[in-house]
Amino acid sequence: MKKTKNNYKSRRHVGALAVAALLLVLTACAGGPLSESRTPEGVIADGIESWNAPAELAPQEEPAAETQEYRAVWLTYLEWQHTDFSSEEAFRAGAGEMLDKIQSLGANTVIAQVRPFGDALYQSAYFPYSSLITGTQGQDPGYDPLAVLIAEAHARGLRLEAWINPYRIRLSETMPAQLSEDNPAVKWMAQEETAGYVHEVNGGLWFDPAEPEVQQLIVQGVREVAANYDVDGIQFDDYFYPEGAQDDFDEAAYQKYGAGRSRADFRRDNVSALLKAVYAAIKEEKPSVEFGVSPQGNNDNNYQIQYCDIAAMIAQPGYMDYVMPQLYWGYDFILKNGSDRFSFENCLDEWLAMPRHESVRLYVGLGAYRVGGGDGSYAESSEWQSGGNLLRMVKTLREKGALGFGLYRYDSLYQNSCPDLAAREVENLAALLGGA
Repeated sequence: MKKTKNNYKSRRHVGALAVAALLLVLTACAGGPLSESRTPEGVIADGIESWNAPAELAPQEEPAAETQEYRAVWLTYLEWQHTDFSSEEAFRAGAGEMLDKIQSLGANTVIAQVRPFGDALYQSAYFPYSSLITGTQGQDPGYDPLAVLIAEAHARGLRLEAWINPYRIRLSETMPAQLSEDNPAVKWMAQEETAGYVHEVNGGLWFDPAEPEVQQLIVQGVREVAANYDVDGIQFDDYFYPEGAQDDFDEAAYQKYGAGRSRADFRRDNVSALLKAVYAAIKEEKPSVEFGVSPQGNNDNNYQIQYCDIAAMIAQPGYMDYVMPQLYWGYDFILKNGSDRFSFENCLDEWLAMPRHESVRLYVGLGAYRVGGGDGSYAESSEWQSGGNLLRMVKTLREKGALGFGLYRYDSLYQNSCPDLAAREVENLAALLGGA
């Protein structure tokens, strides 16, 4: 998307590089820059080059039968920002229009962000209604958006997965602008004995992953979605420990629960414990509901910055049904130092080579938001201006044995500032996938 001294880690964007991104997109196509600003994103340090794979464990259960290629599109809070939630009828119509396009693409799964900021796009006993619905966190809209989404998706033969951000409460000082009084974070911050359950990092607010009450809240919040809604799956993405969390972020918890472990191992253990507990809760409530994780494509960052030991977890059962790393770089991607480690095929091969238990499926997240704008490679390339890069990637996934993919995100396909390029990508994908 932009050329920088380092490359991307995931969907997170560096605000300081926005001007560079704008200039690059303007030269790529007419119609202005891509409106891709999901989160403030960090960058990968050039020097990180390896990860330590765990030893492969003996199989403990039969693999799940794979009957259909996984073909997903993400619907994010950015799509919700321009969706009409004013009434159930208006939301049903707007959501239906998006789902019609997803269906016509030939996709079979929608990953809908339903808890983006410690709030919910559904009726919850634990979290307030999202400000994305009415503009005010905690305000009842008079209907249940998630229930509508599920009904409309299933009516079109689409699976619906509920995407949850477990630890994030506030992305910035203005997103959301105000937290409701019944937000669990607000309640905890108001009490001296629980104020340490919530921490500020770079203007955002995050639950402390180490606190048992935080872990219980997240698990119960996931459990209620599995129990109360006919979802086909639940997904976490790459938001675990916040980027930039210093020692003071969890010093008190580390002193209480560290038990002689290094801080890094302590943090990784907290994330692993949560994912295992979430998986168990989902299967207790509804075994047919799948649990998946979409981590960063650079596994060094998962391990060292997000404190998520994804490689260890996918090597054994009981943590997730699928992993979907975000491989958002192109075939020609090269770092400033000349490394092509993160080029699409090389990064894919790295994930395919990781020891993975037979019960865990590998899907791949593809960066549709790169269309027209590029991926920041130091190599000259026109692949993201070809109108067929996503098609090429899906073919590569099939050739190499990945079992499906997700496209990040809906607007990048249907409201891209390079509409002709995006339309060609959609047309090519639909032809391959058997869409309309």
